[in-house]
Amino acid sequence: MPYRTDEELRSLQISENASLKDGLKQMDAIRNNLIVIIDDSGNFIGIITDGDFRRALLRGLDYSTPLKEFTNKSPFHVQYDTNFMELAKTIIISKRIRHLPVIKDEKLYDVIYKTDIEEKSHENISDLPKLNNPVVIMAGGKGTRLDPFTRILPKPLLPIGDKTILEVIIDKFLPYSIHDFYLTVNYKAIVIKSYFEELKPDYNLHFIEEDMPLGTGGALKYLEGKFDVPIIVTNCDILVEAYYSDLVKHHITNQNDITMVASVKHYNIPYGICEIENGGELKEIKEKPEYSFLVNTGMYVLNPEVISKIPPNKFYHITHLMEQVKIDGGKVGLYPVSENDWMDVGEWDVFNASLKKII
Repeated sequence: MPYRTDEELRSLQISENASLKDGLKQMDAIRNNLIVIIDDSGNFIGIITDGDFRRALLRGLDYSTPLKEFTNKSPFHVQYDTNFMELAKTIIISKRIRHLPVIKDEKLYDVIYKTDIEEKSHENISDLPKLNNPVVIMAGGKGTRLDPFTRILPKPLLPIGDKTILEVIIDKFLPYSIHDFYLTVNYKAIVIKSYFEELKPDYNLHFIEEDMPLGTGGALKYLEGKFDVPIIVTNCDILVEAYYSDLVKHHITNQNDITMVASVKHYNIPYGICEIENGGELKEIKEKPEYSFLVNTGMYVLNPEVISKIPPNKFYHITHLMEQVKIDGGKVGLYPVSENDWMDVGEWDVFNASLKKII
């Protein structure tokens, strides 16, 4: 009997002629890191993972590009027979993959996930890679977008479920054996420090106190000369679902000085858009068009050397640092994630929507 229901299997499948944008939306809708590509007869063609989409976006492919243009047509998979689960387990463990299609009569019969194997064997068969990178959380702002609540409670301590935003962010790094976190504070710093003194967490939390607001990058100057490995920097009002080990590897492999995590965002214009020519003559009307962009999430990986470019005791954003790095001939790269993998919890409507996803 398959692990996935017929409905689940249908939700995973999409035509090879669908567009890159359609594929991204489907992956977001099913909250999965895999879609299965099929031909007009419903036969299995291959798969596209979140990593495949990331590489397609970095290649500059248009959002209208058919999925067949970058489908992995030779993925690891198994043919259905009475012993397919044993073979699936062997492949998942030895190849360190997260999912494995099962094919029967050229059709998708099932998809086996690493978690299925773990549940069956009651063991964790593949721990996440360990990272030794420090994590800096920028939490010195007043949280004006969440006013008036942040007049009383600092933004990093706003609750998501039974934890604060700050704890939820930190918890995402702990599976990678990261235990050193640097928190820049200014507004209501005493309240934040008191909370964690009472919490007594198992990880190390180092406070960087700003004498005045220094923006999203100015306080990094206090860390100059302290590290010799890439630093992960994140705002305190965003949640990014990503394989952080893959993010750091991407940063190093591409020899970036700074890597910005960017999210795909789709925007619908609820009106007919007029295009004109010849000094005012209507060319055409595009009814309720949709546009897709890559937007800054507020998470970065940066080489420790670039901190020297930050001026001391000056309000300075990380975007200013990226501009300076490029002026100096350095390299600023992107690491795309899907729309559902980024949540900006700095506004109340988004904050409340995020609660429904997380709790």
